[in-house]
Amino acid sequence: MSSDDDALRGLKVMVIDDSKTIRRTAETLLKKVGCEVLTAADGFEALSVIADNHPDVIFVDIMMPRLDGYQTCALIKHNEVFRDVPVIMLSSKDGLFDRARGRLVGSDQYLTKPFSKDELLDALRRYVVKVA
Repeated sequence: MSSDDDALRGLKVMVIDDSKTIRRTAETLLKKVGCEVLTAADGFEALSVIADNHPDVIFVDIMMPRLDGYQTCALIKHNEVFRDVPVIMLSSKDGLFDRARGRLVGSDQYLTKPFSKDELLDALRRYVVKVA
């Protein structure tokens, strides 16, 4: 484990995706570097978990039933308590339109699925504040 990964230890990360495979994959990778992982299958389920647990970073899938990733991100970003929490959109589509729409609702970054371990951890490292 690198010293970069030490900075990720103890980070509370939320993964919102209707795919159990994606949730499990992300959870396994994140737990290996010492993150605390919260998961939800859709935006509705996620909102109560977010309110109760105050994650440090949130990964959210765009295409989900009931409340999609754009709606979920917009709700998070319009809440004064959570507006500064980084939200990283996950999508199997790598289109310019999807990226632009993600920016419009306030997402901080965009990851294309399937993502690699490095892509996932690099996305997290961007938002870890190094404490000297």
